[in-house]
Amino acid sequence: MPPRGPARQPRRPARRKSGGSPRRAPARERGGLGGDQIEGRQAVLAALTAGKRRVRQVWMAGELDPAAILDRIRGAADRTGVPVSIVTADELEGRARTETPQGVVARADPLPEADADALLAHPKAFLVALDGVTDPGNLGAVLRSAEGAGATGVLLPKRRAVHVTPAVTKAAAGAIEHLPIALVPGIPAALERAARVGVWAVGLDGDAEAEVFGLGVGDRPLVLVLGAEGQGLARLTRERCDLVVRIPMHGRVESLNVAAAAAVACFEVARVRAKG
Repeated sequence: MPPRGPARQPRRPARRKSGGSPRRAPARERGGLGGDQIEGRQAVLAALTAGKRRVRQVWMAGELDPAAILDRIRGAADRTGVPVSIVTADELEGRARTETPQGVVARADPLPEADADALLAHPKAFLVALDGVTDPGNLGAVLRSAEGAGATGVLLPKRRAVHVTPAVTKAAAGAIEHLPIALVPGIPAALERAARVGVWAVGLDGDAEAEVFGLGVGDRPLVLVLGAEGQGLARLTRERCDLVVRIPMHGRVESLNVAAAAAVACFEVARVRAKG
């Protein structure tokens, strides 16, 4: 049996830009998960090939240098009947909401929201919960790492957190098409629901005594919990975690940002699971 961690006992009763046309308001402002505007080559290609939702239109700058991925985007759009409009760089900039859309923008149906209870019920649940992350680049990077490490889903709070903006779609590089994402009223309440169905909650905090490496419960159903930029885990969220662990730092900086910390922790969970 793996150790439950030196610092706390589990709560379980019994375990088992300028110059363009006006830009639309981001999907986050209209409610829901978002994701209806997709920017970046990998992100657009993934949306066209994953079959998760309908892609309605692709815009591509006409002055782009030849690249294999652009040919793949055109081919995928043709196979799925999605119209591709060739526009000038200025026209594309007018449609884009990121600084560098890589010459490709698409519009699609919003991302479907996953059901949090269904994610928690997965027999090999490996979830990532983000408590108040507000930077789109960080969220996109976390989603990319989580999907790459084999996570089965992500929990995001409905309020006071970034959802899937165009910047997130670009930074995630297609991960949003393969990773179920659920919106929950609050992360502490979601962790209470996790406890009731036997899913371990493992928080990351730089002040923890135990280390993330060699995580004893890494092969069990779990949710990896990360806090907001700067603030870290909120008090109530930390209290809802069964284990709180840290990433040991060997240099002079005191901590990693949330995206880097998520990558380290997600792939440590993946390493533990691969051994089993």
